[in-house]
Amino acid sequence: MTLDIITAEPLAPLRHGFFGRAGGASSGVFAGLNCGGGSSDQREAVLINRARVAEALDVAPEALIGVHQTHSADVVTVTDPAAPRGKADAMVTDRPGIALSVLAADCEPVLFADAEAGVIGAAHAGWRGALDGVLEATVAAMERLGARPERIAAVIGPTISQRAYEVGPEFVERFLDADPDHSRFFSGGEGDRAHFDLPGFGLHRLREAGVGRATWTRHCTYSDPERFFSYRRSVHAQEADYGRLISAIRL
Repeated sequence: MTLDIITAEPLAPLRHGFFGRAGGASSGVFAGLNCGGGSSDQREAVLINRARVAEALDVAPEALIGVHQTHSADVVTVTDPAAPRGKADAMVTDRPGIALSVLAADCEPVLFADAEAGVIGAAHAGWRGALDGVLEATVAAMERLGARPERIAAVIGPTISQRAYEVGPEFVERFLDADPDHSRFFSGGEGDRAHFDLPGFGLHRLREAGVGRATWTRHCTYSDPERFFSYRRSVHAQEADYGRLISAIRL
């Protein structure tokens, strides 16, 4: 089956993709292109899926680089694909032939490029990472490699949309404590519940960081089970685990 690869014009001409779940070797709740090594999926299936992604990006499987994601604001600069990378939630590089990848299943996968400088980045930004500054940290790390914020294009891939992201009052309070103006990213729900606009918040943080062009592909992971994995949907369905979507970019 053909892979489902969403691309974004602002990142052209660099090869990149936000990959849907079609075209993979996994089965069951992971059916499709589950690329999460931390899932309980069969390791062989995950390796096959990652190899298919690498092939689509025209890199060797070992050049498809990821990190152990922890919902942090930590960024790794990748110079050697064979070097240990540890725990982080974003990567940057200026080395051709390396594909930076992040995994997500409702959180924001964000791909960055300053094509003129030859610098790219990839970030995993859930609400915690976005609030703690992972997007700004990625931009700063790209600057250290010679990128300029006004030249950077940043694209948020498939993520949970506001209509599907219900949160409680403690969640809202955490954002308002950080900045009362964050109230604009919440809409009213039933009772004391609210709906959080994660991609809207991500776009705000990117623009505040000075990124020249920031967009969202406008795909909701929760609302399209045929196309995307979703952690929150798996919880609502009382499934034992869930697949992880991969997004990647290379020079």
